[in-house]
Amino acid sequence: MQYPNFIKFILYTCLSITIFGCKKKNNDGEYVAYFGGEIVNPNSRVVLFCKDDNVIDTIKLDKNNRFFIKFDSLAPGMYSFKHEPEYQYVYFDKNDSIMVRVNSNDFDNSLMYCGRGDLKNNFLMDLYLKNEKDKNKMFEVFEYDINKFNKNIDSTYLSTQKFFEKKKQEIQWDDDFDKYAKAAMDFHYYSKKELYPTIHKIRTGIDVYEVIPSGYYDFRKNIDYNNESLSSYSPFVMYLHNMLNNMGSINYHNHFSEEDIALKTNINKLNIADTLIKNEKLKNIILNNIAFGYLLEDQNMINNKTFLDTYHKYSTDRSSKNEINKISNAIQKMKVGGNLPEVILLNQNDKKVSSNSFANKKTVIFFWTARAYTHFEAAHKKIIEFKKQYPDYQFIAINLNDTQSEWKKILKTYNLTGITELRCDDFKDIKEKWAINKIHRTIILDQNGKIKNAFTNIFDTKFLENLK
Repeated sequence: MQYPNFIKFILYTCLSITIFGCKKKNNDGEYVAYFGGEIVNPNSRVVLFCKDDNVIDTIKLDKNNRFFIKFDSLAPGMYSFKHEPEYQYVYFDKNDSIMVRVNSNDFDNSLMYCGRGDLKNNFLMDLYLKNEKDKNKMFEVFEYDINKFNKNIDSTYLSTQKFFEKKKQEIQWDDDFDKYAKAAMDFHYYSKKELYPTIHKIRTGIDVYEVIPSGYYDFRKNIDYNNESLSSYSPFVMYLHNMLNNMGSINYHNHFSEEDIALKTNINKLNIADTLIKNEKLKNIILNNIAFGYLLEDQNMINNKTFLDTYHKYSTDRSSKNEINKISNAIQKMKVGGNLPEVILLNQNDKKVSSNSFANKKTVIFFWTARAYTHFEAAHKKIIEFKKQYPDYQFIAINLNDTQSEWKKILKTYNLTGITELRCDDFKDIKEKWAINKIHRTIILDQNGKIKNAFTNIFDTKFLENLK
């Protein structure tokens, strides 16, 4: 059988680094490690190798889209590699030699490891994909009553535990890796318990806070909220996010506006994080997550100041504070009645287009990416309907993250008449100037190009009120 070139490359390289790595393993004083692989359909020419969100090395792809690096000294532990906008974790034991293959068009599902250390990492990917599949089934489950809900998630957790114990016995991993593997399993389960009261009420209108059985949150007693080694590990960080959302919720809504509820809820979350988390590094990460989320959801300027005063009281991370302040400053520049800060975009002829050119007509600007295809189709379908109702508006779609060739290929597949399609070639610039952090965002300009609403959503039930 003839192997494809990459398979030959993987087999040869994995064999080479495994044999070479074996020689190094017996030398307890050395921490030599190898990392390499291939990116199919790359989005850029680099792979970033990171520890705790800090870039350790920028590894260039060669002409065959392959990369390889030798670390003369790499401490065992959890790392990540990024090929923007995607990333995934990779765990290194002493002297591990790991190769990876991934297709950027289906990043997580295509990812596979080989070489010394592959069994642990492939287990983590299997567990991650199991959890993602489970998340996709949860929408209906969150509608169950509390007893049926508990029975469902407990059954799923028991099945995952069996899978976990089987692989642990087969691979014989150490305690340090077990910490991450167990966190990936447990915090997925805990997050579902934290999410249930809020999502159940949203989907059914029924408040279950009063009927939650005693002992429902007993698992919280066994969590180390100051575990610095998990401070950048997404299962743990996402659990803390979900837990704080649950604990910070305001249940006495009658006398408050939605803006006031958002402010009180997020200040509650800051207060709880400050009380619960004593580890400075982890606390700053969680405070920043709360701040990012709040500032991009609520644009009441007075409330923003009140929130930021509390945030600055607790946060000690100066560099991250600067990032929070950048977002706050960007939001300030997106006030109603102000000018939209200029960004440069590309059209389908590869020509530059200034956002200042939108100023001659009432405008709706929305965003999309091929990585959220369902949103892409739903958003364009909505906009086509709006175009018929409001022909005096120009509707501008801005693509984020995709390459110029990918973007043009997608547009050729669809008949999107009446919509001006542009692409952002510098996401950092548009993110900082327009405070863009998600595709579910719409900006509306009046007939003079002034901002009418910079923080709305075409899927909001009250969206059309903005166009009248």
